[in-house]
Amino acid sequence: MQRTRFGDMACSIARTLDVVGEPWSPLILRDVYVGMNRFEQIQQDLGISRKVLAERLRWLTENGVLERRAYSERPPRDEYLLTAKGRELCDLLLVMVRWGDRWTSGEAGPPVLYRHHACGEIGHVELCCSSCGQPMRATDVDVLPGPGAGGEPLRTPDAEPTG
Repeated sequence: MQRTRFGDMACSIARTLDVVGEPWSPLILRDVYVGMNRFEQIQQDLGISRKVLAERLRWLTENGVLERRAYSERPPRDEYLLTAKGRELCDLLLVMVRWGDRWTSGEAGPPVLYRHHACGEIGHVELCCSSCGQPMRATDVDVLPGPGAGGEPLRTPDAEPTG
């Protein structure tokens, strides 16, 4: 069975899912983000098969999310580092953390806390508008066609279906 090519769709969500839309990739990115840069470290932390991990690391490297760099010649060993593209993708992970902490952590509370470098306080990500700085949630926006829409019809969350 052929896998759907989400990267060919005129949709930024679909294109992002094409890169990190299977369960292991965000977890691999999380591990690299917190400093687990070597294959063995990631494999041990996730309990993932070596074959699947090698495939995911190759995919993330080919897509410019991770950079592979040798740290030993004898024996040959590589480590994985986030690229600028990968660091920005970690911002998406922080939004996922916010949702998971609120809806899935239960009575025990969040498993990890995040201290903001700028103020030194423990906090969480809040989405805000890049123009005015006000909170920006799905209920606060209209979805409009952009220059890359390719003429595809869009439907805003409160719009009536047409046709």
